[in-house]
Amino acid sequence: MYIDGFVIAVPKANRQKFIDHAAQADPIFIEFGATRVIECWGDDVPAGQHTDFRAAVKATDDEDVVFSWIEWPDKATRDAGMAKMMAPDFADPRMDQARNPMPFDGKRMIFGGFAPVVTLEK
Repeated sequence: MYIDGFVIAVPKANRQKFIDHAAQADPIFIEFGATRVIECWGDDVPAGQHTDFRAAVKATDDEDVVFSWIEWPDKATRDAGMAKMMAPDFADPRMDQARNPMPFDGKRMIFGGFAPVVTLEK
């Protein structure tokens, strides 16, 4: 398994716009090999003494934190899927910013790829 993780500050007023955006864009990841996409709206995101999720994305009082991840079967599938999404000729209308604009400031999104080292399942 391989995980892409994301933390985003989204204006509270854009909650439904975010959900609508994700509902259009997230299926592309599945089509490109992801096994699951999870989008989570912050519900209990406490302030930390040194750092926290809100500080990491410079969230303002009128924004909530969204924590999301994409599960891939392996890094090779993820790399191939992301290469397709980032290709200069990729033109899926679900990702067209004019038709499905990001309802958040993408410059403050933090993200990365992660190789699981411990997995515990029921």
